[in-house]
Amino acid sequence: MTIMLNPTLESLLNWMAYGLLDLTAWQLLAVTLVFTHITIAAVTIYLHRHQAHRALDLHPLPSHFFRLWLWLTTGMQTKEWAAIHRKHHAKCETPDDPHSPQTRGIQTVFWQGAELYRTEAKNTETLSKYGHGTPDDWIEKNIYTRYQWQGVGLMLVVNLLLFGFAGLAIWAVQMMWIPITAAGIINGVGHYWGYRNFETHDASTNISPWGILIGGEELHNNHHTYPTSAKLSVKPYEFDIGWLYIRVLETLGMAHAKKTPPKLHFGEIAPVADEKTLEALIANRYEVMAGFARQMKRTIRQEIANLPSQNARGWAQAARVWMHRDAEKIPFNVLPQLTQARAFLPNADTMLRMREELRQMWLATHRSRDQLALDLQTWCKNAEASGIQALQEFSIRLRAAKA
Repeated sequence: MTIMLNPTLESLLNWMAYGLLDLTAWQLLAVTLVFTHITIAAVTIYLHRHQAHRALDLHPLPSHFFRLWLWLTTGMQTKEWAAIHRKHHAKCETPDDPHSPQTRGIQTVFWQGAELYRTEAKNTETLSKYGHGTPDDWIEKNIYTRYQWQGVGLMLVVNLLLFGFAGLAIWAVQMMWIPITAAGIINGVGHYWGYRNFETHDASTNISPWGILIGGEELHNNHHTYPTSAKLSVKPYEFDIGWLYIRVLETLGMAHAKKTPPKLHFGEIAPVADEKTLEALIANRYEVMAGFARQMKRTIRQEIANLPSQNARGWAQAARVWMHRDAEKIPFNVLPQLTQARAFLPNADTMLRMREELRQMWLATHRSRDQLALDLQTWCKNAEASGIQALQEFSIRLRAAKA
């Protein structure tokens, strides 16, 4: 028996099921990916690089669009997000860090990152101390802050109207996207697992060299090294899609990047290290020390390869993995093995001592610029007289460095 429906009722039911746009499954998937990617772009460009770190200026048009979109898709307030993120940098990997997996555990941050954010957002001291300079206009006070969760409710209504019942699923994905990607993956995994270009004082890592899905935020170690940079990629093989969008906005006259990662340049080799060499060293110290670490790893491998196999048992793997790392990053249980390794690897031992001397060039704030330049000259002379090829090459290249 066939039930005949009134054409108007049938049209209404069809609209409720499929929405005004009546999209296919593949089109709905594409819409979901586009919507969530816009949210990621809003977080990385507006909240993170523009508001929290002042790494770029944004034209009012994209700025207000991002604020509106974030109100609709996350319910987050600019002041809360910027304040919590600034506190994270100021207190990184300490008990006061709002979301460090080093102090709270990776499971807690990954699965409960959004809850950690909401808890910290209630801390008025955090908002007062770290929330300065964020929007405080009429629309922020009377709409985005006053009706914080009405925005996501409005988004649900819009999704249902446009996509029918599928709009509910799209909305659910939108609501989960930032808690999973930002609160869980970046705040959790980005301080727990991945590769490091630079030995920053925190545990930040680059999750992937291709920052696409999370807008470039995958390059988290790069960001913690140069937090005020609008560009998060530093290596030729790294890609930051957020920076691509910023460049497009710059071309349209709607953005201006204030700072990008410093780049170490090289010219002719100076006869001796001078104040310009010192300036280049201090300005590019992370890149310089990353280069030193590469030379150390090469030296360690060569020395181990030249030892009788029986002398390299036990400590050799620990030396390869940890010896080039900064002391504060080395697990306590590995230290005895590295002490043993230094006894068998005199060249690596020398490089370790000289690395610490080099670090003092920017840590010894009590010494004058002239004194530090003389210290650097002495360091280069000692390095080139050491007989260690990697150290000699590093010193000669350092004398060609330009800020």
